[in-house]
Amino acid sequence: MNYKLIILLSLLPLCSMAQEKFSFGTKTNPQGVTFEVDSRGFIVGGKHVLPVMGEIHFSRVPATEWKREIQKMRAGGITIIATYCFWIHHEATEGQWDWSGNKNLRQFLQVCKEENMPVVLRIGPFCHGEVYQGGFPVWIVEKALSDPKNFKLRSTAPGFLAATKKLYENIFAQAKGLLWKDGGPVVGVQIENECRGPWGYYMSLRDMAINIGYDVPFMTRTGWPKLNGKEEFGKLLPLYGDYADGFWDRTLDDMPGDYPKAFIMKEQRINANIATETFSKSELTSEGSEGGGRLTYPYLTCELGGGMMPAYHRRINMSGNEAMPLAICKLGSGSNLPGYYMYHGGTNPYCAEHTMAETQATKVTNYNDMPYMTYDFQAPLGEMGQPNLNAFHQTRLLHQFLADWGEMLSRMDVDSISDHYARRGCFEFYNDYVRILNEGGKAYVRPVDMPFNGHSITANAQPFCKIGNTLYFIPIKGMKPEVWVDGSLKQELKIGVKKEGKGVVKDLEIVLLSEDEAIRSFKIDDRLYFAKKAGNIIYKDGNKIIEEEWKESKTKTITITKTKDAAAPREILMGAQKVAAMPTNEDFEKAAVWNLDINGLPTGADSFLKISYAGDCARIYADGKLVMDNFWNGKPMLVRMSDLANKKIELRILPLRKDAPIYLQKEQKEILDNSKATLLQLNSINILTRETFVK
Repeated sequence: MNYKLIILLSLLPLCSMAQEKFSFGTKTNPQGVTFEVDSRGFIVGGKHVLPVMGEIHFSRVPATEWKREIQKMRAGGITIIATYCFWIHHEATEGQWDWSGNKNLRQFLQVCKEENMPVVLRIGPFCHGEVYQGGFPVWIVEKALSDPKNFKLRSTAPGFLAATKKLYENIFAQAKGLLWKDGGPVVGVQIENECRGPWGYYMSLRDMAINIGYDVPFMTRTGWPKLNGKEEFGKLLPLYGDYADGFWDRTLDDMPGDYPKAFIMKEQRINANIATETFSKSELTSEGSEGGGRLTYPYLTCELGGGMMPAYHRRINMSGNEAMPLAICKLGSGSNLPGYYMYHGGTNPYCAEHTMAETQATKVTNYNDMPYMTYDFQAPLGEMGQPNLNAFHQTRLLHQFLADWGEMLSRMDVDSISDHYARRGCFEFYNDYVRILNEGGKAYVRPVDMPFNGHSITANAQPFCKIGNTLYFIPIKGMKPEVWVDGSLKQELKIGVKKEGKGVVKDLEIVLLSEDEAIRSFKIDDRLYFAKKAGNIIYKDGNKIIEEEWKESKTKTITITKTKDAAAPREILMGAQKVAAMPTNEDFEKAAVWNLDINGLPTGADSFLKISYAGDCARIYADGKLVMDNFWNGKPMLVRMSDLANKKIELRILPLRKDAPIYLQKEQKEILDNSKATLLQLNSINILTRETFVK
């Protein structure tokens, strides 16, 4: 059989006619590198790419940590950052703008430039992001309520548009000189968020942004909820999303509605969980138009559930095994941009007047009660930068495959598709994992007649990376790891053993990493580095290779003194949206109280309290100021020791009633059911440290 011909045929989907391209802003930077968009996705420097986008909110992360956390995101395979500019974080009082400290967008963009990390700015005016009033400052909401004719939110009312223009101008002042055309990192801008329209409102914002100076290679919007009316093709790219579960759901059941459908391959991009808009086949596939080949929307995502927040009424506990199967399903279905929300958690800025998170107590954007401070999101990188071992490393291994084969994959069509299986060119995608319902399932990608160094490779193993003439694979659960070269079965791969010479073919080496080796391996500058232990992160800082390890201290202890027992559990009332309302500040006066003495313990930026408890909610106060809070979902609460140094520290925990109208997953529900009348336990408080060393 002529395997050179097979390789040539496998490349035919890559050799389609030159595609038309979308026309947005300036696409070329001062170095002459172009950033373009066509029906398949992004083209950088004339080559199709398959990037990975991850969300981090600069104003929710300490500015001193931005550089390191961006470097760690890159180590996880992120190649584009998305970030919200929350209006309320910067103009809490009308006319008084705050771009200092953690809110310094310009400094954040400078760091991204230094780290060669492209950025998509999500500029609002509405952002959501589980922020108070969706990011709208109190003063603009008050104007909208008192004078809706002039200040109706999310409309073309003159007063609202004038205020939005000032917002856009102030954001642009931070980004000026840092757009792609200037040699900066900003490649895209998202207009509004989760907006039904009308389309004229979108166009007013888009034109306003362009006139102010947002001259970028592409402009986007979320492709949900369904628009009221018709959009103008090509003005804004719709980006999609899918979630494994949602805190916003009204039911108190496991995996309600269509959440299980997030784990199947789909010909359509729609998702009932977030009310994705519907396009016709002719709008999304060139084959659907007469003659074919015309410009259509690429399949790009900006919100795959990298994790999930617990709301007060719905205490979701993510295992971390959800993110990679979600991405596998989207890639198999034809997506050329896995974009995660969130990829990195954060902490809300403190506000003495009110929570800075979404709450049922406000007049607008009041669908859920969220914690005041924490926005950990159970993301691949958590609130403190701690890795969620499953989500971070499972997706990282997939992202490394995309780094090495993404250009090829991005130009491959979906050849066949069913619920659990899809084929794109020389890659097969499979998933039968479903959160809670089938957690014993598996998700993987495998090559079938994949071209490499003039050969055709088929393997019952997942491609990890390539270095020179060596292919690295990782095992697929339940599959005998065999490899075929040019159609001949060469051998069953042996874990950790490099096969070379006549073992395969003369100019080809194949290595099957063990699961432990894969988790510990990081490809940097065309070389594999292995971490000392599974769970550690290796990243590049300038010319240095850094390894980061998180450790729990077994020797350093905290003095814990209980000073008050909890009163009887409060009656849980229904909030404005008819789900359980979270406790008030007054309710916490009736909580159980412990004083914590951390004298003599490390209180630097790399030390944290790890508080394991069971109950309703917990809060930490330092000299009476709220520092951290948590809705119990079975996972511990982390607190920065640097927020507690030289202060009087109080831990308060409220008991949880057995009849509480909240959703808990099976394991946590069993703990509650096995308790007495109420549940309140302080199980342990330990010290967690982040340690780094140069390799």
